[in-house]
Amino acid sequence: MTAPNGQESRRSTTTQATLVHRARARFAYKPADVSPHRRVQRPYAMRLWAVRHARFLEWFYSRFANFFLKLHPLWNAIGYSRAEKPVTFIERQVKGLIFDCRMCGQCILSSTGMSCPMNCPKQLRNGPCGGVRANGNCEVEPDMPCVWVKAWEGAQRMRRGDAILAVQKPVDQSLRETSAWLRVTALAAAERAKIPADQ
Repeated sequence: MTAPNGQESRRSTTTQATLVHRARARFAYKPADVSPHRRVQRPYAMRLWAVRHARFLEWFYSRFANFFLKLHPLWNAIGYSRAEKPVTFIERQVKGLIFDCRMCGQCILSSTGMSCPMNCPKQLRNGPCGGVRANGNCEVEPDMPCVWVKAWEGAQRMRRGDAILAVQKPVDQSLRETSAWLRVTALAAAERAKIPADQ
């Protein structure tokens, strides 16, 4: 037996998030405003600022990466494992403030328009899901702009905006809470060491 059209349309517009919020109201226990994939919700202002200034951040990051690579002899002398803790602390503060960084250890901001895909509640690394709302907001968190919609906007402002088309590998969970800065520097130094000096 089919429901009247009005009832059917109301049912089809009810989201999973709405059902969860309604269910919460029936119980005395009120969980904190967190999910398995995100910490306490932060304002999106800084994230949106980063997307709007993606071109500048791309320029700045390329110079910062070169500077960090020049420090490779220092990191090597100290030991990358010893440098990990203080560098990770600084990286968490800086990237946490600007990008709401989740410290996945596999930063791809330069490929995603300075919009961190780890802020996606589904943690999608290769584009948006099929549930992006008509206003460009997230299916799971209706008040949050879709991370991938913003990634596309940011990529259009960058010199290497086509990097967003590259297919990303799944997240390696063993690298969580480690420094992407040090890992990228060590990899770049290893690649540079392979190139003969006369080339």
